[in-house]
Amino acid sequence: MNKKSLYKLEYNKIIEKLTEHAGSFGGQERCRKLKPKTEISEIERMQEETAAAFTRIIKKGRPSFGGCSPVSESMMRLEIGGTLGSGELLRICKVLETAGHVKNYGRHDNADDMQDILDGYFEQLVPVSILSTEIRRCIPAEDEISDDASPELKRIRRAMGQINDKVHATLSSVVNGSLRTYLQDPIITMRGDRYCIPVKAEYRGQVPGMIHDQSSTGSTLFIEPMAVVKLNNDLKELYGKEQEEIQVILARLSADAAEYVSEIRTDYATLTELDFIFARGALALDMNASKPMFNQERRIRIREGRHPLLDKKKVVPISLTLGEDFDLLIVTGPNTGGKTVSLKTVGLFQLMGQAGLHIPALDRSELGVFREVYADIGDEQSIEQNLSTFSSHMTNVVSFIKQVDEDSLVLFDELGAGTDPTEGAALATAILNHLHCQGIRTMATTHYSELKVYALSTPGVENASCEFDVETLRPTYRLLLGIPGKSNAFAIAGKLGLPDYIIEEAKTHLTEQDESFEDLLTDLESSRRTIVKEQEEIAAYRRELEALKQETAQKKEKLEEQRDRILREANEKAHAILADAKETADETMRNFHKFGKANISTTEMEKERERLRKKMEKTREGMTEEVKKPKKQYKPSDFKLGETVKVLSMNLTGTVHSLPDAKGNLMVQMGILRSKVHISDLEIVDEKPAYLKKTAARTSKGKVKMGKSLSVSPEINLLGKTVDEAVAELDKYLDDASLAHLTSVRVVHGKGTGALRAGIHQYLKRQKHVKSYRLGAFGEGDAGVTIVELK
Repeated sequence: MNKKSLYKLEYNKIIEKLTEHAGSFGGQERCRKLKPKTEISEIERMQEETAAAFTRIIKKGRPSFGGCSPVSESMMRLEIGGTLGSGELLRICKVLETAGHVKNYGRHDNADDMQDILDGYFEQLVPVSILSTEIRRCIPAEDEISDDASPELKRIRRAMGQINDKVHATLSSVVNGSLRTYLQDPIITMRGDRYCIPVKAEYRGQVPGMIHDQSSTGSTLFIEPMAVVKLNNDLKELYGKEQEEIQVILARLSADAAEYVSEIRTDYATLTELDFIFARGALALDMNASKPMFNQERRIRIREGRHPLLDKKKVVPISLTLGEDFDLLIVTGPNTGGKTVSLKTVGLFQLMGQAGLHIPALDRSELGVFREVYADIGDEQSIEQNLSTFSSHMTNVVSFIKQVDEDSLVLFDELGAGTDPTEGAALATAILNHLHCQGIRTMATTHYSELKVYALSTPGVENASCEFDVETLRPTYRLLLGIPGKSNAFAIAGKLGLPDYIIEEAKTHLTEQDESFEDLLTDLESSRRTIVKEQEEIAAYRRELEALKQETAQKKEKLEEQRDRILREANEKAHAILADAKETADETMRNFHKFGKANISTTEMEKERERLRKKMEKTREGMTEEVKKPKKQYKPSDFKLGETVKVLSMNLTGTVHSLPDAKGNLMVQMGILRSKVHISDLEIVDEKPAYLKKTAARTSKGKVKMGKSLSVSPEINLLGKTVDEAVAELDKYLDDASLAHLTSVRVVHGKGTGALRAGIHQYLKRQKHVKSYRLGAFGEGDAGVTIVELK
């Protein structure tokens, strides 16, 4: 890839962002050297690695590579038998410890975890824990050797400690004894690794010993008393032995490390590569990016792509295709409308994708594989080279024309600008036609109407425009395929206050053909807006129909459950009645035989018959319940919509859903059951329904004002809120939704890092009036939306 295009498309800024996510020096170097690849197999392998790292970061967080310091020079010294210093050995130890931590991170915690492409890297790591443990035991810090590194070192340091104690005790007695008056200060100091005391110069003869130093004024001499000379000599000798033993220890550790040079090199290289891979995964997470699909047909299909260097909260996504039905896309529209951003987004996505980086666009976005990406973007005016803007652009174009082929992607910003409009438009048309005839994928932005006409009249060439709102004088930054854009110069000038007579005079200088073309563009824009509005209305109707369909299915299911329950209870009651009847019949037959054989009076027989009659009456009363009659007779005009009534035959309370017809029948809503009932079977209930008590409020005029729970929206937007804020707002919303009898609501939380979605799902698990919830399907908002079913 040519460096100029990489710079123009700001690929270097993406690399800077990538480097920030690397934790080791080697990983950062790998990031800085990353360039787009041209082999599809290599590109797909790197994309698979990035996707695997992205998934692992989501599940387990990111491993640390901070301990992976460069060790190549140390390895070379080990190979020739050299001895490493404590700092070098400690760096090797950190590399091995990092390898151990990362290898543990790479293990799959559950048997159900899927294998991925990174497993091979984790398997290559050899922590050599026996070596790292020994180095860490002997060298706890870079400038420190542990006493336990060897028995000899421990003995030497113990002896040094004993001599130190003797020296301090001797010098303390001197300082605090008879010689104190001869001292400048009653302290013990060091001069050249020897313990001394500060003696006033005039008392030199009173303190026997060796002079090691004097003050700058000469008034103080630093004397080593004779009483500690031998002790200091012994201490210095032990210090030399200590250094010798330390060298022995370092030589032993270096020899141990030399046995694992191959493993250490492999660990360092593998850790560096994993750091590089996980930096790509972390960048994808930071950008909310996804893995693009690649094809060898040089086809580009971007679904809601967002330029990665713009503010994620403000950037407007673009969707476009190139190389499928057309290979040349001409983007038109007013200045600051987003044409250049759209151009850079396409080029930068292509570079990022071929470098193994995910792109901030929706899943199933596609990219081609190009050997070169040529970009002529921005003001190329050069004072040093005495080149105008037009000359500089033409210099770039000339270099492109000489090198482009079918495997190139060419991007032009304001092609042909900076010169006479007529000649510039003709030249731009010729250049684009030349590239189009060769089948080269090309995207260009322009203001020239001639190029709009060229795109409309040439097969394989398509127009696109960046939408502009003339009313607000602001671009919407939406890219519209298939529609050429208007310059809107007259409309913008009028909105900014240019007098109408000047604008009208300007219009007279337009040719009839230009006016017709602008009128055509206006009609196209108006038609597009109408179509978009109708499509949105159709989509809303479809969602409403789907909700009604689901609600009907749920009601049908509940009615069937109630029917089955009623039939089951009726069968059980009938069975009980039959059993009781059989028992009564059996008892009657037994009494008949008994009365026939025994001498029983007629009075007793009559009593028994009366008992059986009362028992049968009681059973009959249990089987048929007398229908209650209303307390008073009602007229059809007494019933109003929404009025609470009681259905006497069913002993249920409901609300009037329709006014009485000519026969006196009306529809009554009883919970989920709606039934046609005659007014003679109804009784008006004076008490207000419970939901009116909770949600109604009386105004100053005496009218009842309904609460918002009766008109609650089926959707709540929680984007940009913290988990605590979102849960508090969602809790209030679900209460309102339940009061409004909504069966399904839509919670919009976005994708982001997934923290808000997880917090909302954790809250929904605990709610009793939540029947179920699920992530939105394709077309419902995907993973950025949760659909909640209410009981």
